[in-house]
Amino acid sequence: MTEDSGVAAWAALLRTHAAVVRVLEREMDRDGLPLAWYDVLLELNAAPDRRLRMHELGERAVLSRSRVSRIVDELARAGLAAREPDPHDRRGSWAVITADGRARLRAAAPGYLDGIARHFADHLTADERTAITTGLTRVLDAAARDA
Repeated sequence: MTEDSGVAAWAALLRTHAAVVRVLEREMDRDGLPLAWYDVLLELNAAPDRRLRMHELGERAVLSRSRVSRIVDELARAGLAAREPDPHDRRGSWAVITADGRARLRAAAPGYLDGIARHFADHLTADERTAITTGLTRVLDAAARDA
């Protein structure tokens, strides 16, 4: 691979991510569950016991750590998540999805998945989706080893 093709792939990834996220944000906002809220609730719902330490959530969510903290506060005010103190670390806390949060996540999932299909996956062949998944997973694994 030439340096130019690597830069072109990187630029296409960033531009595509930004464009698709903008459209998904607009659609999710209209449906009443902002995309950032969905992302945090999705990570909490998938976690063991449906809870994560705040720093773990900050590592998993596709948001900055300071934004994750603000979103957990917003979700808590909306009754969709809660913060619980970590009994083993006074400085730390857990973010926990509530039953209402799980219900809102389930209700929003069809729109989220439909948006991903319409604005991303439907524009790619099955082979292209597989190649993208394989390649980006390899890059992600390398980044995790380098961290």
